Amino acid sequence: MENFLAQIENALSQQAYPTRPAGLYEPIAYALSGGGKRVRPHLTLLACSLYSDDPEKAIPAALSVETYHNHTLLHDDLMDGADLRRGRPTVFRKWDANTAILSGDTMLILAFNHLLEGGYPNAAELLQLLARTAREVCEGQQYDMNFEQRNDVTEAEYIEMIRLKTSVLLACALKMGALVAGAPADQADLLYHFGEQIGLAFQLQDDYLDCYGDPAVFGKQIGGDIASAKKTYLLINALESADEKQRADLNRLLSDEAMPRAEKLAAVIQIYNALDIPARCQARISAYYEAAREVFNQLNVAPERKQPLWDFAEKMLHRNK
Repeated sequence: MENFLAQIENALSQQAYPTRPAGLYEPIAYALSGGGKRVRPHLTLLACSLYSDDPEKAIPAALSVETYHNHTLLHDDLMDGADLRRGRPTVFRKWDANTAILSGDTMLILAFNHLLEGGYPNAAELLQLLARTAREVCEGQQYDMNFEQRNDVTEAEYIEMIRLKTSVLLACALKMGALVAGAPADQADLLYHFGEQIGLAFQLQDDYLDCYGDPAVFGKQIGGDIASAKKTYLLINALESADEKQRADLNRLLSDEAMPRAEKLAAVIQIYNALDIPARCQARISAYYEAAREVFNQLNVAPERKQPLWDFAEKMLHRNK
């Protein structure tokens, strides 16, 4: 299989940003040089390789989705007050809040520029796809913010929020690669739906690992969602299925800011376990995994040609192993 990660890193490193004003462009170069899994651009190149023997032509599209993704991270880190991103100070900590806003906005513009500079005959369709995705990600972020003030969030509402906030960008990355390759419209749509399903499974897996993952494997300290009382699949289902005492205990634990983190985590997980929440979460992850597999099987591509895409998706979905 092509060494797509090396191609992505090389293309990112070769980007020549303006040098003035330095305060605008240095944070952009800093953010994009921070490494990471490069999941979204990798999906773009994998999707292109299904229908083209020249996946390198999807590099501008891959840069577009990666630049857009990092644009969202600059703003997310500011909104969340996050100190670190990939082991380094976040842009707003290294510079300031105004820099994170303005450099982040510029990255959004650069994401569209990458598509315009790609020379794609269907550039208008690609631009429309990215624009719709960007709007939907903002909608998902707003729903997530709204949920912070509510204790009656339903599972259906949560699933729609993570579809918008997480899944649609994975779906966009895949469809963009297919469109660059000139794939039939029905195949590009199938890849979009495939991305939605793996995105939902990916986010639910993230929810699960935040409580039950091994920090050494998961890559970050567990319990962050519980410490911040974040509405996740696990908490929403626990609140819905708990009896009166369990619900009161959960609300008390989550609102107690003085309780040591480890103690709070253990107490909440004890309630989750009593309600069989881990098994329910894993069952839902498996359901989305199987739905993704069903869509994948409909792709009209030789099995050996599409196997690398499935292998990559499996690594995403089984990253706790």
